[in-house]
Amino acid sequence: MLSWLTRNWFLSALIINYIVALSAAFFLLRSNQNPRKTLSSLLFLVAFPFVGLAIYYFFGLEYRKSKIFKRKDLAAHNLIQEWSERLKISSEKLNEYEQTFLEDRLKVARLLHRNQASSLTLRNDLELLINGEVAFERIFQDIDRAKDHIHLEYFIFNDDRIGNAFIDKLVSARERGVEVKLIYDSVGSSLSGKAKKRMREAGIEYYSFMPVIFSNFTRKANYRNHRKICIIDGHIGFLGGVNVSDDYVNREDDPPSKTYWRDTHLRIEGHAVKTMQAQWLLNYYFVSDHVGEDTDLEIPEDYFPEIDEHPNKPVQIAASGPDTDWANIMEAIFMAITSAESCVRITTPYFIPNEAILTALKSAARSGIEVQILVPRIGDSWAARYASRSYFREILESGIQVFWYNKGMVHAKSMVVDDKFATIGTSNMDYRSFDINFEINALIFDQGMAVELNEQFNKDLEDCTEVQLDLWEKRDDLNKFKESFCRLWAPLL
Repeated sequence: MLSWLTRNWFLSALIINYIVALSAAFFLLRSNQNPRKTLSSLLFLVAFPFVGLAIYYFFGLEYRKSKIFKRKDLAAHNLIQEWSERLKISSEKLNEYEQTFLEDRLKVARLLHRNQASSLTLRNDLELLINGEVAFERIFQDIDRAKDHIHLEYFIFNDDRIGNAFIDKLVSARERGVEVKLIYDSVGSSLSGKAKKRMREAGIEYYSFMPVIFSNFTRKANYRNHRKICIIDGHIGFLGGVNVSDDYVNREDDPPSKTYWRDTHLRIEGHAVKTMQAQWLLNYYFVSDHVGEDTDLEIPEDYFPEIDEHPNKPVQIAASGPDTDWANIMEAIFMAITSAESCVRITTPYFIPNEAILTALKSAARSGIEVQILVPRIGDSWAARYASRSYFREILESGIQVFWYNKGMVHAKSMVVDDKFATIGTSNMDYRSFDINFEINALIFDQGMAVELNEQFNKDLEDCTEVQLDLWEKRDDLNKFKESFCRLWAPLL
């Protein structure tokens, strides 16, 4: 028998593959995941030997219920609990806002509060930052004024031109005695040994999030830290779509081959930064191996400083990932869409919605609400581009307007509802952001910011072409096949 297996090594490997695949299929069925995702994973397990197992390993495993983070100790820490209590709003105060501009948008705030105990903070000042060059200029200004600490968390942190300029600022801050700690994603980032040595010698702490051996091979691997966070002195925070890479910066001396990059970032000064700080700490203690059942966590009080009163701009921070009990960002977006009264305007680089979001958008449009979606015409992912296009016909038939951004790559991740509610963050409108990656968004209950985002949306429309249903239906069969094929992968992209 052994000699037969040796002679027929391929058949033996195939038998082993299907034994393992059968076990994987059993656990996949038992996990009760989304049926489409389950069927897609089962299809690849059966139809593609060896490759199917790799796809299942990278895309099929469900971590939300397995609790890969030991969050309990940190979430229960006295300092965080104390600030959570301070930031809590009384029912009377919430009702007061409900009678003013919040109206039924209050449902979003209550949902998130119950999902992850994230408080709606009232005292914040907000600044909209359009494109990377503007965002980095503002971040660098605040870093130069930092006095106590700088906490960073980025999906992409490269030591290219802007990356080295960023490191220059961090080294200077460290020389002034400012604490600097960086979390970067192992798959998304590219930091050379030289850059790491320079940071290490300056006293900068840096940690790779869930490191992998072959980062290029696992470019699309699951459970990545897709957040872009910069926290300065516990009262200034930045989040949005801008990573630390030259791709995100538009310069006058850029070569013609450089793609114009349209992005949106947000500067927050105020109480909402404390929630960002708590979320950063969760990942910091995870990557630095400080969290354990018997670990006595020490969190400096300077991480949560007293903050002077700021303009009355309510903000709630939504964080989600495979370690959270609920898909917080997706549920908040769903609730906001279903609460819309007049319009919903979405800017996203990838439109691969799950069934809940797709149904909410189509139902809103058919009920007379203006729904507009702005996506890049080309984008930076072949598969995601065609998967997005596979949804065009059904959403156009529902009355949703789709606009192609022609100027370059639109990487902004924002949504505005009724000139009253807005969200800016790291989450794309796709399966990966909703269910797989670690994301963070700011939910903004401020009419002024919603109006400002709507004005930017109108400005972006000047560089767009509207997709017309009659012309779309005339596209060639090859493109239709590409869309159908990529849509099959949609739950896995």
